[in-house]
Amino acid sequence: MKSFSAFLIGGTSSGSGKTTLTLGIMAALKARGLKVQPFKCGPDFIDPSLHKMVTGQTSPNLDLRMCGRKFCHSSFINRNSGKDVAVVEGVMGLFDGGIASSAALAVELKLPVILVVDARSAAESVAAVVKGFEVYSDKVEIAGVIFNRVGSTRHRELIEGAMPGVCKSEILGFFPRDIRFEIPDRHLGLYMGEENPLDDEQLFQLANAIETHLDLDKLLTISSRSSLQLDGVTVEIVPKSEKVRLAVARDKAFCFYYDDNFKILEQSGAELVFFSPLSDIDLPENCKGIYLGGGYPELYAEKLSANKTMLAAIHGFGESGGIIYGECGGFMYLCKQILSLSKQSYAMSGLLPFTVKMKPRLSRLGYRNPQLIRSCFFGEPGQDLHGHEFHYSELMEYEDSVPAIYQLQNNIREGYMYKNVLGGYLHLHFARSVSNINTFVNSLRNSSVIT
Repeated sequence: MKSFSAFLIGGTSSGSGKTTLTLGIMAALKARGLKVQPFKCGPDFIDPSLHKMVTGQTSPNLDLRMCGRKFCHSSFINRNSGKDVAVVEGVMGLFDGGIASSAALAVELKLPVILVVDARSAAESVAAVVKGFEVYSDKVEIAGVIFNRVGSTRHRELIEGAMPGVCKSEILGFFPRDIRFEIPDRHLGLYMGEENPLDDEQLFQLANAIETHLDLDKLLTISSRSSLQLDGVTVEIVPKSEKVRLAVARDKAFCFYYDDNFKILEQSGAELVFFSPLSDIDLPENCKGIYLGGGYPELYAEKLSANKTMLAAIHGFGESGGIIYGECGGFMYLCKQILSLSKQSYAMSGLLPFTVKMKPRLSRLGYRNPQLIRSCFFGEPGQDLHGHEFHYSELMEYEDSVPAIYQLQNNIREGYMYKNVLGGYLHLHFARSVSNINTFVNSLRNSSVIT
């Protein structure tokens, strides 16, 4: 049987450097000629784009809370077909997040954990940190440890001397402090992979640094797996024979999409037609609906606002009863205007009567399980959806004439409907709501309005 390795890279905390090390390990393994399949634990959009930048492979989100156990198993097994090694990047600290934690995913998928420890401000004490992570849960296999941001040979010697007899994890290496590999960030996180925050030369140097400072042979050995058969669970999605065209906004302003959402839409009968609200002057032809994902409309608000023909096309489509779904950044684009931090106002499509105000700090963050309280193209009252919320803006006013259709925890209502236009801050993942996506595609198929 062909050898196969799989492991999860977890950190002791956010900011430990696991993203840079994950990218470096992926780049080094790829440079060895191995077929690397990346994955991301959690609801993040940015890290998967960086994984794809390095490996050339789409990096699915594996999120037990948002996507469900069966879907995570199925995605992990199916995506690894024909690959040599699976690299799963964790989220936050290893045990943070309960059922959504990196540790829970590692246990569920039977993955050894490679623990990244930021040694920047400690020496011998990091052995106590590693020991604590090793004994915290007997279900989690911490197979190896990488010490990051090691400052000198003496720093390494102190750490190396403290580990024997205390910790059982294999030491896989000591990675130095190196600003050449730092990825620039902004309010929603690191720059996207499509923006090439690390150029080819930096990736080459990063892969070489990984080969120099880490023992990749040992990593592949301790993560070797004889089989990918977990529990044999699958997720059945019945394809529809009649395809219906769905226009999907995709450019620098609208770039936050779960790749598995696209697959589920296609398997439910949608033909995805991508377009750019930034640069295209009109909508794609013969589409029965529009999907506006999240992203950075606030960064491109001036250019979006200046594209009057596209704004008019989307406004007219919505006013005529066309089906439009917008989430987070897409929702902002459906509103009247975006008010920047500098108080500059930028007109948007105006289908929803809200002004969106940017804030210097995070407004809301967390998993959401909206329940439908009104009928819409996703389904009927009482049905549950699943997703996540993360944004730096808020609505300046709310008009009762636009009903909310989601009921969240603590009696919060969200998601706003005008005619067949639905927008809200939630990023939905469709893995646990396939029947609702079938309803959505059938609604597109039955709509009489076409672009």
